[in-house]
Amino acid sequence: MEKYFPELSARFAKLLNTLAGKKLAIVGHARPDGDCIGSQIALARIFRARGHEVICVNPDPVPRRLQFLSKEMVFVPASGVPTNDFVAIYTDCADQDRAGEKVRARFPNPVASFDHHISNSGFSDESFVDESSAATCEILTGIFLDNGLPIDQQTAQALYTGIMTDTGQFRFSSTGRRTFMLAAELVGLGVSPADVGTEVYERESAGKVQLLQRYLSSFQMECGGRVCVGVLPNGVFEETETTPEDTEGLVDYARAIDGIDIGVLIEERPGAIKASLRSKDPSFRVDQVAATFGGGGHACAAGLNLKNITFAEFRPRLLSALEAQIARVSRP
Repeated sequence: MEKYFPELSARFAKLLNTLAGKKLAIVGHARPDGDCIGSQIALARIFRARGHEVICVNPDPVPRRLQFLSKEMVFVPASGVPTNDFVAIYTDCADQDRAGEKVRARFPNPVASFDHHISNSGFSDESFVDESSAATCEILTGIFLDNGLPIDQQTAQALYTGIMTDTGQFRFSSTGRRTFMLAAELVGLGVSPADVGTEVYERESAGKVQLLQRYLSSFQMECGGRVCVGVLPNGVFEETETTPEDTEGLVDYARAIDGIDIGVLIEERPGAIKASLRSKDPSFRVDQVAATFGGGGHACAAGLNLKNITFAEFRPRLLSALEAQIARVSRP
């Protein structure tokens, strides 16, 4: 049978031998999404089944809508990482900064990383990166199947959740034939797409709906009507009784407008800015726009965080960068 990821899978088989007997910390990024949590849980369960002591490490808690995946797994904050001989495996992180300075200081030399971001810097001893994959969980599913590793129903559910969320329910441009083939394999292992969909998309809080209302009401069309920018001002989370995790998926509403090429969500914080960028076409390379502000991500989905800057200072700089990027792409 043809392998899904022949080169990565062969190296993973060697990694399994290299890590034999070691204690493992599976590290994910700040404000974890479905692909981050799903890939952490899948890796942790695979290694735990092989006799490893495993913990999952994140700078932020598991989001409420993903806690159905994490009930049997130990998640700790950076401050809770044991001081003994754990070694780190990063997942769904383009670079070490995505997991925060505390984790980076605790694990300066990770033994491996798994990722699908086009901006991945190859920061670990062994990097398992495939930018053509729609999700890190797609890579892991293929690697596990290629190596004949046992995938139980809970591991399959975590992997499916990561693929489903990072493909926007199988509709983003990164979704390909292999994505569907691997998702089908996971369904065959006991995953219920309806159950996962209900947990992830149909348990929103009333506050999340209010947050969406605030975001939609702030929309402004820029760059000749090709960019839609929405803003969440300081204090909005307190007003709506929500948290930053409730912004997940909001920026897609800006991108979804007919005629819009790039959707933007800007979150104001005290002395800081967070922005999410989404494009319909990978040629717009919003990861490159984010990179000019120290961020990164995918060709169609990227983000950035800036400190010591105001919204009034940031907004025109971002619009200028977006306008220049659109002009480069549109140039004959």
